[in-house]
Amino acid sequence: MIAYVARRLASLIVVMALVGVCVFLLLHLAPGDPAAIIAGDNATPAQIAGIRTKLGLDEALPLQFLRWSGAVLSGDLGVSIFSNTPVTTLIGQRLEPTLSLALATLAFAVPVALVLGVLAAWRAGSSIDRASMIVAVTGFSAPAFVVGYLMIYVFAVTLKWFPVQGYTPIAENVADWARHLVLPALTLGLAYVALIARITRATMLEVLAEDYIRTAKAKGVATGPMLLKHALKNAGVPIITVIGIGVALLIGGVVITETVYNIPGIGRLVVDAISKRDYPIIQGVILVFSAVYVVINLVVDLSYTFIDPRIRY
Repeated sequence: MIAYVARRLASLIVVMALVGVCVFLLLHLAPGDPAAIIAGDNATPAQIAGIRTKLGLDEALPLQFLRWSGAVLSGDLGVSIFSNTPVTTLIGQRLEPTLSLALATLAFAVPVALVLGVLAAWRAGSSIDRASMIVAVTGFSAPAFVVGYLMIYVFAVTLKWFPVQGYTPIAENVADWARHLVLPALTLGLAYVALIARITRATMLEVLAEDYIRTAKAKGVATGPMLLKHALKNAGVPIITVIGIGVALLIGGVVITETVYNIPGIGRLVVDAISKRDYPIIQGVILVFSAVYVVINLVVDLSYTFIDPRIRY
């Protein structure tokens, strides 16, 4: 077990190093000059050159990368070009809305998806199965921004059940915090529900056809324990895998959902930074998102060893 964890940790370090190189090169080789944006439309070439020198953008790319990677390893993600505020501070200020949205989405999506998938497999070919898969396909096919604006129109503008946009910190008012998260969590969670439900159904169908399930039925095991204790547990590895993979979908959806619902989270921060070509913010946010995704997948991989001990060897 220790050797398995060590191998996974080593691969995590390699992946994060490759992510760092890719993020740095993609941003610095992309068209556009942040120095020109900072200087403004009426700036002279000399003024732009001065800003580039001040920011260190006139150095060779290898030197820029070494300077940047050394700072990152020491915990310094840089300083925003426009606000002159440390990137870690900006991310910390926007962390609560994004974390709240992600956790609310997971709390809604995972249980709903498992229930839909298990019911669809249990009643394969029935109206329950067809209805569940229609919901799954629709949720996966509809773009998040379309679903978001539709929910705003129906539930916020027409029915006035929820706020249209915005975010209330949990420390100010728990009820308002929850009300502001309902529509964004539903919007972001539909695609996640669809992904998990379809995999759950397919995996459960395979497990329900196994001999030990037929034996459990022959012994008179009740439907609930048979589905949950025997079938769902043995279908756990593929389901947990797709939950981990879906985190990438969740991270990408956060950016769109926060923009639609005007939530001041990390997604909005990176959108604003991209429009201004604020390199330090973009690099810092992408690294944080990448680290979260890699760590979650490491946790998912380690969880396999508890579901199926054979994976340790």
